[in-house]
Amino acid sequence: MRLGDSVEGQFKGADLTHVNEQGRARMVDVSDKPATDRVARAAGFVRMAPSTVELVRTGGAKKGDVLAVAQVAGIMAAKRCWETVPMCHPVALTGVDVRFSVEAGGVGIEATCRCHGETGVEMEALSAVSAAALTVYDMLKAHQRDMVVEEVRLVEKTGGSSGDFAARGARGVATVEAVCVSEEKGTRKRPVDAIELVVGEGVSGDAHAGNWHRQVSLLPAEAVDELRDRLPELAPGDFAENVLTRGLDLKALPVGTVLRAGAAELVVTQIGKECHAACEIRRLTGRCAMPTEGIFCVVTRGGSLRAGDRLEVVSR
Repeated sequence: MRLGDSVEGQFKGADLTHVNEQGRARMVDVSDKPATDRVARAAGFVRMAPSTVELVRTGGAKKGDVLAVAQVAGIMAAKRCWETVPMCHPVALTGVDVRFSVEAGGVGIEATCRCHGETGVEMEALSAVSAAALTVYDMLKAHQRDMVVEEVRLVEKTGGSSGDFAARGARGVATVEAVCVSEEKGTRKRPVDAIELVVGEGVSGDAHAGNWHRQVSLLPAEAVDELRDRLPELAPGDFAENVLTRGLDLKALPVGTVLRAGAAELVVTQIGKECHAACEIRRLTGRCAMPTEGIFCVVTRGGSLRAGDRLEVVSR
């Protein structure tokens, strides 16, 4: 098609929801859709140097409070999404929440949008994350020009005729939900504020630490969720995991996968394990999560890890 040619009839017969019979863009009519409660959560990350991260932590950026300004920018972007994304409807948002996690490698961003209406709020959540990320960059560009905005993605959404959606393992990024330790083997672990990962040892002070191939155990929170129908009191550490994650299909990672966990790095050494004969959870529910969903790693670069940090695949 040449510049100036008519587009009328170009899409004739095609079932395109946002194109009219003349082949022109249109915004679809959603008036016949039922109004339902809708929620969408999106996330992203701004990667930066450790010295720049420290400016965020201490409030030392030249332009002022980086996260306070970025938070307002994210909320404003969600509210005005329909003005910047052509086919989006004006949505009566009932809530916008933008949160940050300051990590060793940069700033994680998460936005949750809510409404009761005929169309979803995925684009509003994505717009909030994008604007917040760009604002973080703008607030810090005087200190570092080569920051990278990455991994902007929809994490989950609920409501609407298309049903619910939850990304699992999207582009190899997860969030650490809890970190846990125990002083004795064969017992449940207890959540702590942070753990220290040590090369050649594992989790400092943990009963399973040592110079062997199962220094650190990881378990996806999604696997625990599936068992909560029968055991609603399940808590982090109940499967003796050191790290509880959300957003990554751990068992699909091949042995040898390199993971960045906060400031540390791990290498996957084992997928799953045999469940011990006295496992109380298996007796109560018929199965245990760690043998089928858990993985084990060794520490190749030390560092601290806490809830809210990112876990990401570096190489497979």
